[in-house]
Amino acid sequence: METAIGVFSSRDHAEQAVKELRERGVPEESVVFLTRSENEAKTIAKELGAFVGGFVGGAAGLTTGVVAATLLLPGIGTVFALGIGAAALLTGAGAGAGAGSAVGSAATHEADAPHPTASEKSSEDVAFFQEVLKEGRSLIVVRTESKELASSACAVLDRLGIGMQERTPVKMQTATRQVGGVAVVDCSGRITLGEGNVILREIVRDLAGKGAKAIVLNLGEVQYIDSSGVGELVKAHTTIRNLGGQLKLTNLNKRVHDLLELTRLSAVFDIQKDEASAVKSFGGSSQEAA
Repeated sequence: METAIGVFSSRDHAEQAVKELRERGVPEESVVFLTRSENEAKTIAKELGAFVGGFVGGAAGLTTGVVAATLLLPGIGTVFALGIGAAALLTGAGAGAGAGSAVGSAATHEADAPHPTASEKSSEDVAFFQEVLKEGRSLIVVRTESKELASSACAVLDRLGIGMQERTPVKMQTATRQVGGVAVVDCSGRITLGEGNVILREIVRDLAGKGAKAIVLNLGEVQYIDSSGVGELVKAHTTIRNLGGQLKLTNLNKRVHDLLELTRLSAVFDIQKDEASAVKSFGGSSQEAA
C-alpha cells in the first residue's frame, strides 16, 4: 500500500488538489480529507461529492452530500474527516478494506450523537496528525495499491500542498550500523515514490523483524522528500511505536527541516540535532538492547 500525504494551509489549494485527484482517476475510497474547519469541510465535500454523484451520508453538523465522520481529539476539538475512506481511517480499518461496514456507521451519525473520542475511534494515523491539525493545517491522505495512481497523487500533492521544490536527481542510498543498542540508518539522496520510500519501508520492516526498538534515521544527506516520502516517514514512526520502540530523526538539513516545520510534522517526530544526541536520548533503553 502506497501512502501520500499532502499538508495544506490554503483552502483553495486543498480544493484544487481534490479536484485534480478526481480528474486523474484516483478513486474516492483512496482519498481522505482531514480538517478542523467545518466551513472548509463543506467546501471540500462539494468537490468530493463529485466522486459519487450525490448524497451518501453525513456527519453531525455537515449537511453536504458526501461520506463524512467526525472525531473529537483532546486539546483540539472536532476534526472533520471526509471521503469513503474516512470512516475506515477513524475506525482503524485499512483504507478500502472493510470500508463498506465502516461507511455505514459513519453515515448514520445523528446530530445529537456523541462524537467518538480519540481513544475510542481514532487510528494511529489520526492521532499522529493531531499536531498538524492543531496548527490549523488540513491534510489529504491518499492510499492506493496502484503505483501509477500513487504517482499521479504525489504530483498533485507536491505541487499544491506544502512541500519541497527542486527535485534532486540523486537516488536514495542507505547504510545501517549499530551504535551501542541503537540502529542508525544513514540516508542520502531523495525519499520519493518508488525509490526512497520503498527502501525506507524495507529497512524499517527488516529492523522491526529483528526486534530493533531504538532506531535513528540520519537524514543529513537527504535533499528531497515528496508527499509519498512524508507518508513513509509517518508509517515508519507508527510501525516502530506500535512495537514499543522509538524512531528518531537527526542531522536534518535546512530544506528538510523547513519542510517539517511548515507542515508542522516537526511537532510529532522526535528530532535530534546530531547523532550523539539522538543515541543519548534513548537513555537506558539503548544500553539494555545492546
